Amino acid sequence: MMKRTFVMAALVLACAGVTTALPVSTARAAEAEVKCDLSFSLSGWSIIYKHAEGSGTVVCSNGQRANVKITVNGGGLTAGKYRIDNGKGDISHVRSIDDVFGDYAQAGAEAGVVKSGEAQVLTKGTTSLALHGSGEGVNLGVSVGAFSITRR
Repeated sequence: MMKRTFVMAALVLACAGVTTALPVSTARAAEAEVKCDLSFSLSGWSIIYKHAEGSGTVVCSNGQRANVKITVNGGGLTAGKYRIDNGKGDISHVRSIDDVFGDYAQAGAEAGVVKSGEAQVLTKGTTSLALHGSGEGVNLGVSVGAFSITRR
């Protein structure tokens, strides 16, 4: 009887240890979120339809890295031609670099002559992309479209 009680007590303690370990592993998973940075250059035009292409590099805090192609397509009341050099993007809410690739929803209002600037926050599910950059060109209007990042 004594052995049986000892075995039962050991099982109860082991089970208690497992249940207290679950919240700790969940907390560690939340802390392991990856932060990625995008460096890019982009040029494009718009006459009602907006189109731009560019390239860049994504570098993540977990050491992952990729050369990328960027495409912007959309429509709206826009007109102009522009170029963004040395653009930056902060990508959050990702688990790995694979979460970076895809189409981000984009909506914006642009206005600029000669020196042009752009800052936007785009989303793709729970992933967020905050863009900022400056360049040259003439652009005016309101547009809605997609900002796509693919492997190069």
